[in-house]
Amino acid sequence: MITDECINCGACEPECPNTAIYEGGAEWTWGGGTALKEVEIDGGEIIPGDAAQPPISDEFYYIVSDKCTECMGFHEEPQCAAVCPVDCCVDDPDYRETEEELLAKKDWLHQAS
Repeated sequence: MITDECINCGACEPECPNTAIYEGGAEWTWGGGTALKEVEIDGGEIIPGDAAQPPISDEFYYIVSDKCTECMGFHEEPQCAAVCPVDCCVDDPDYRETEEELLAKKDWLHQAS
């Protein structure tokens, strides 16, 4: 997650291998930076991967947790945290995943076409 100490410098956004980081107020998509063409969301509804989703934050950069793999399978450590000048990219205490879950998410996001 990105805390409210964020200074909106944008250093984190280009570092994300899953395109899970967005500028405050920006819409996001499942397909951006992934191989997903469509996604089944809660309730069984299938939406196109390029369908715009509402911003999670209007004020600060934000991370879409369902697209974040903590850089597992790409880098040794989360790159957003590594480049953040104010250390506001931190583990979300309300959203914990195991290494196996993160690697499975990476495989799902970047599945072969």
